[in-house]
Amino acid sequence: MLRLSKMTDYATVLLTQLGRGAGPSGVQTTPALAAATGLPEPTVAKVLRLLSQAEVVVSQRGARGGYALARPLGQIAVADVIAAVDGPIALTACVDGASGSCEVESLCPVRGRWDPVNAAIRTALGTITLADMDRAAAENFGRPRAATATPIAATVPPPSVAE
Repeated sequence: MLRLSKMTDYATVLLTQLGRGAGPSGVQTTPALAAATGLPEPTVAKVLRLLSQAEVVVSQRGARGGYALARPLGQIAVADVIAAVDGPIALTACVDGASGSCEVESLCPVRGRWDPVNAAIRTALGTITLADMDRAAAENFGRPRAATATPIAATVPPPSVAE
């Protein structure tokens, strides 16, 4: 089973909450985000630090400081969030031709064949934005969408795996 980390899930929740903004600047504090999402404040701080390092959010110091989105939700792909929190997106340790990470690499009959699978997954996750995620949550749970959400494309074609 392919499963994302809890931290990536938390990052998605925090980013959509940031998309709702806290006034004209869109800046929200760590305690306010923790209260709004129900996540522990230390966890919120850790996730925001990772997102800031990846330039998904920007931090502002000072009395009116906090965090804000670096770009609108419609321009932040789920792939960006996963990469920021969990690192490169891949199903196996042999990522895009990497070598030396597997004990049976020299004998592997599918060596290098995971590359198209990994690329297809990255492409699929790159087409889904946080605005799409927020829209789906709003439709499923009847809550207001983030102000920065943008319309989703009519359909997203399934990824194809190169043969």
